[in-house]
Amino acid sequence: MPTPDFSRRRFLTMSSAAVAGSAVATVVANETLAQQPVAPAAAVAADQSQPPKPLRVAAINSIFRLRSHAYHIVGRLVHGYPVDGFHHQPNVQVVRMLDDQSPAEDLGPGFCRDHGIQLCKTVEETLLKDGQLDVDGVVLIIEHGDYPVNDRKQILYPRHKYFQEIVKVFRKVGRSVPVFVDKHLSYDHEHAAEMVRTAKELKFGLMAGSSLPVTWRMPEIEPPLGTKFSEGVCVFGFDRGVPEVYFFHALETLQCMLERRAGGETGVKSVTWLEGDAVWKAGDAGRWSWQLLDQAMRRCSSFNVGPLKENVRHPQAILVEYNDGTRGAAFNLIEQVSEFAFAGKIKNVAEPISSCFYLPAPPGAAFFNPLTWHIERFLRSGVPQYPVERTQLTSTILDFACRAAAEKKETIANAALDIRYQSPESSGFFRGAIVNLS
Repeated sequence: MPTPDFSRRRFLTMSSAAVAGSAVATVVANETLAQQPVAPAAAVAADQSQPPKPLRVAAINSIFRLRSHAYHIVGRLVHGYPVDGFHHQPNVQVVRMLDDQSPAEDLGPGFCRDHGIQLCKTVEETLLKDGQLDVDGVVLIIEHGDYPVNDRKQILYPRHKYFQEIVKVFRKVGRSVPVFVDKHLSYDHEHAAEMVRTAKELKFGLMAGSSLPVTWRMPEIEPPLGTKFSEGVCVFGFDRGVPEVYFFHALETLQCMLERRAGGETGVKSVTWLEGDAVWKAGDAGRWSWQLLDQAMRRCSSFNVGPLKENVRHPQAILVEYNDGTRGAAFNLIEQVSEFAFAGKIKNVAEPISSCFYLPAPPGAAFFNPLTWHIERFLRSGVPQYPVERTQLTSTILDFACRAAAEKKETIANAALDIRYQSPESSGFFRGAIVNLS
């Protein structure tokens, strides 16, 4: 993707304007829309030169029902989706599909029948034909479905199990193809680390994550590489399921911004879990910034009236202390906001920067458009659109936060958090039109 024309001077100008209120925020957003190139446009044009032979893709899912992640991602690979306001049809053929669960509302058999997709029962059957690997890429979409929850309130999704089965096939035939893993790599940080190591050992591309880093931002801000962040926060509010489900999205929102700081990602020193009054007390003690929290909340159109402490009955927070001294925090404030928003403090800059990471509502859930766009680019090139180490780090932070909550330890420091990498120059978030205007 082309990098937006976003100078440091203009970035800092937007930073100063960010706190001036909703009217100024609208002006900033409109100026950005007018002056920045729409990110995917050049790549859409480049697609015209793609070879006529479509990518052959295998989909391995937990469940294929209305609004499941597999429904949204595989559905877009088959049906196409809007990009820059126009229909984009992927040069992809989903050839085989496996669903781990088949509930009463299962749409998998009908979908496969209607679109000429073979519905399989094993991973080997899904990837091989006549004993040969005849797919160009694999999407592993293990999200949603009926799975047990452990004592740390982590859903035991079998992502690692299915990844191992995929790798077993790769080893058997002596060849591998790119693999995309939806959301975090695993609820267990050791499994996540093993997945990354295995991909490097066998030399196949591995990309993972959710829509948050690449969805639309309001206003459209992308901190330049080398930004001197001292602190960042993400706020959201969801109570659908265990906290792990949406805290992963919050950590991705936080990480895709703070990883652009000077020196790149240096890894994490410790992770802290807080809930109830302990969240407010930590703010009063200066462990996180009230100013940044307020700035992030006010980017949300759902921002509730009334005092925060009066509205929010049971706040939850994950605090992240990075090795280089940068601080991060993610807050679940169910009664105060529903969107995801980020605010960050830059050294020697008076006012913070902030943005809402916009997620268009279901049933269309258009935030899967940018994610699927990047999956396409990845499957064709074999090169991850952003480092898998980001997802490994957010998966690891989340695992230790869940452990801290369950074990009543509050703060955990562990060498497994020392994951270092460099952010790509362009974060690849979508700009421009959201709806299909063609």
